[in-house]
Amino acid sequence: MNIEIKKSIKPIKYEDAIKFLEERLSEIDSGRKGDLIWILEHEEVYSAGTSYKEKEILNRDINLIKTNRGGKITYHGPGQLICYFVIDLKKRKKDIRKFITLIEKTIIVSLSKFNVESFGDPKNIGIWTKHNDTINKVAAIGVRVRKWIAYHGFAININNDLSKYKNIIPCGILDKGVINLKKIKDQDYKNLDKIIIDTFSKHLEI
Repeated sequence: MNIEIKKSIKPIKYEDAIKFLEERLSEIDSGRKGDLIWILEHEEVYSAGTSYKEKEILNRDINLIKTNRGGKITYHGPGQLICYFVIDLKKRKKDIRKFITLIEKTIIVSLSKFNVESFGDPKNIGIWTKHNDTINKVAAIGVRVRKWIAYHGFAININNDLSKYKNIIPCGILDKGVINLKKIKDQDYKNLDKIIIDTFSKHLEI
């Protein structure tokens, strides 16, 4: 299947990105355009998914945008790889659970190329890693499905400012932390975006 790959060099405003995804969904639904994978970085922002709770906001001064994706509150900013997508599940057996598993597998396989071990958790969506005997989230996943078209995406922490997570209860989880790849293993991750695109595209073809 033909998937358009889009990569943005400059940081994209969260609202602009979501508007673009919504428009692309309509274009796919009407048959005018095909699937999309979009790699970008966001300007600093906190986003709240449909299942967030007010008590998960610890600092009322933060810029919080409520969105229609699944999940709770998370942070986006410089040093984070965002992978958005608009994928037609009507061409892929309409299996949402399988699609989420495919995303998890994409991230786990991609990180393994850098010798970073990670894993999914059936109870807590996202990708996790064990570091210094604690379990920490290294990638957040938030997906919405409309008209059997999946959109929004996932975010991988590379070298973002982890102190920003102190303003919220990340993804509503109290007993686990948040980490980035540089803290796990200080190495060059410049090819991660290419590996993510290649791996995701390959898994979508299966």
